[in-house]
Amino acid sequence: MIERPPILTDSLKALDWTTLCESDIAYLNKLQDDYVYWSDIKYKKTPSGIEGINLWAFLKKLRESKNIKVYHPYHLAFSLTNKMMRLCHEFDMKFGGLWGSESIIPQRNRERYLIGSIMEEAISSSQMEGASTTRKVAKDMLRKKIAPKDKSQRMIYNNYQTINYLSTHIDKPLSIELICKIHSLITDQTLDNPKDSGHFRENNYVVVGNAITGEVVHTPPDYLEIAQAMQWLVEFANTNDINYFIHPVIKAAIVHFFIAYIHPFVDGNGRTARALFHWFMLKEGYWLTEYLSISRIIYHSKASYEKAFLKVEADNNDMSYFITYHLDALNKSFEELKKYISKKTAEQKDMSRLLRIGNINQRQAEIIYMFLEDEKLVLTVKDVSSRLIVSPTTAKHDIQGLVNRGIISEISFNKQKKGYIQGPSFSSAIDKVT
Repeated sequence: MIERPPILTDSLKALDWTTLCESDIAYLNKLQDDYVYWSDIKYKKTPSGIEGINLWAFLKKLRESKNIKVYHPYHLAFSLTNKMMRLCHEFDMKFGGLWGSESIIPQRNRERYLIGSIMEEAISSSQMEGASTTRKVAKDMLRKKIAPKDKSQRMIYNNYQTINYLSTHIDKPLSIELICKIHSLITDQTLDNPKDSGHFRENNYVVVGNAITGEVVHTPPDYLEIAQAMQWLVEFANTNDINYFIHPVIKAAIVHFFIAYIHPFVDGNGRTARALFHWFMLKEGYWLTEYLSISRIIYHSKASYEKAFLKVEADNNDMSYFITYHLDALNKSFEELKKYISKKTAEQKDMSRLLRIGNINQRQAEIIYMFLEDEKLVLTVKDVSSRLIVSPTTAKHDIQGLVNRGIISEISFNKQKKGYIQGPSFSSAIDKVT
């Protein structure tokens, strides 16, 4: 658990904002932008020496002045910050429209990047919930379309199928049926009771606990309140309140939080919440979301992700902690994508250099590059077909051309299955272009 903020007395709530100097106000605005929690500031001071509970009281006053109430039954609200608005503006520029369609993702590699990112999202989201399969085994399973062998692989397979399903259903409004469909896809053949898949829980035998200590960190609302809460979520996602505008990216983060908070299902709530975030972003026109793996960022900062939820509940259901974390994670995901594309672009230049070997096409250059990266690599026609996103016939033709020149060699696994390794002419072919 985390330390709860102190309860403010009437005298603390009445502290006069006008007594603050400009440097104090600037300091408070910085704390507000970072959306720091009580335990992070209780030993800090403003330039003029305001500290402890007094500093917290002024910060709470600032937050309340920007407070937007979202769901009244549970007092869920958030405080809009300058940082939130700045990041949302950047996402508008980066994730939607025509800005990035040509400049960030090369057209010829778009499909391959998309498949890779969907795999990464499916794997990371499942690993967050305990899937123990390695990334390599998981990617092989998805690329080669191998049937899942255990629950961990099934979770990843289900997530992959769900994300692909979502991208074809962004033209539909959110509905109870769609939420339950997403859950049924995500949890297929993974629940103790298969009847729970795609259905809201019908009891209160569910808590969110610390996996290490066993401590209960969140008790979801009564199951009798689920129907009303989820109907509100549907209306929230499908309409814009005329009284105030909530930016779509913030709205997507709230959808994510709300599913996790309500915990409408017996299991699979986290995966469902992240899938719905993904769907909502695509629905709102943020097409680049398909190429991001926000779950990878969350997975590698899981403690911060979980703390964001705890801070919300500890501080009067102020969702700003979670929204701030979520926007930061989304931004980091975009930065990772840029680095990944930069790396792949450099690899493409190396592959193009291999074309100087002569009488090979771009795909064959990519096959040679795979062996150049891993001298012990063994490939099959199916491997090449899935990696290059071409038909098995095309993959076989490209491979055979390299076999005929001795650049790669064919080996037999058994009477039917063949594999391919570096051939006797591989090194001499590479030497020609290096």
